Amino acid sequence: MHSQTEVHLKTGGIVPPVAQQLHRENIQRIVEETLSASSISLCDLSAIATTIKPGLALSLGVGLSFSLQLVNQFKKPFIPIHHMEAHALTIRLTNKVEFPFLVLLISGGHCLLALVRGVSDFLLLGKSLDIAPGDMLDKVARRLSLIKHPECSTMSGGKAIEHLAKQGNRFHFTINPPMQNAKNCDFSFTGLQHVTDKLIKHKEKEEGVEQGQILSSAADIAAAVQHTTACHLAKRTHRAILFCKQKKLLPPTNAVLVVSGGVASNLYIRRALEIVANETQCTLLCPPPRLCTDNGIMIAWNGIERLRAGLGILHDVEGIRYEPKCPLGVDISKEVAEAAIKVPQLKIQFDL
Repeated sequence: MHSQTEVHLKTGGIVPPVAQQLHRENIQRIVEETLSASSISLCDLSAIATTIKPGLALSLGVGLSFSLQLVNQFKKPFIPIHHMEAHALTIRLTNKVEFPFLVLLISGGHCLLALVRGVSDFLLLGKSLDIAPGDMLDKVARRLSLIKHPECSTMSGGKAIEHLAKQGNRFHFTINPPMQNAKNCDFSFTGLQHVTDKLIKHKEKEEGVEQGQILSSAADIAAAVQHTTACHLAKRTHRAILFCKQKKLLPPTNAVLVVSGGVASNLYIRRALEIVANETQCTLLCPPPRLCTDNGIMIAWNGIERLRAGLGILHDVEGIRYEPKCPLGVDISKEVAEAAIKVPQLKIQFDL
């Protein structure tokens, strides 16, 4: 019903106090408009579902205190939602997907691979050891000053990189994927960002360009960074599929790989993951872009899934707190690393 993206673009990214203020100013009106648009009154609701973890503390606080007011006023059951669980289950709103399936969640704030065995039953196979891919792409876009590029001025950093990369040559610069010798399913994007920063600095010197001006090689750098990101995500996902099949955690045929989160809307990255899915006889599914980025629909859907399964429905909200940091499911990443699965080389080469 409402998005804060435009404001965040102007501030060059999400500034937590700004996000909190926007939440405060809009939450009541949006709830009223949503109920009015669906011709449902608060009394008709079966329950109230709200994200309580993980996320920006200031924003989580606004959502939780507003929800608890409604819960107490209208005597409704409360369903606390794990933000990552909601991303993982969104695909079941749009497609008929049975458990178990593998999910890769890639966004501005998160990066993880998990096996989804049930509504609240997750095995964590790997996660980013530092920053998330969306955050890294945003930082590279900022370093390249893409906001000043006439074609990219209204785009988020990740979108600007994807747009510009189409005009660039991904092989003009060689940027090696991170963690090539680590036989696990963890990710890392900080090194990639530092290598790219160095490359940009070198090109600015070479081209005699001040920082803050657009490099003539910006499109080639964007293409190289995007390609390396896609290869890194593809290789770790490939290993996760092989591990799950080896341990009989996924069916040998027609297994499903779900890719969700904001970065899942990048078509180049999606194409690289499609190559992995085809190679491993998996079906790749992605929610539509509007349901890939953070949205209220996925939280409501997660509430429905939990309501149907009878999981985590609270009739007493005493002592409920939000948690800015919170893992997802049972972490078996050590077991994945011990299996040390060698991933066959795949040619991630295609034209969009």
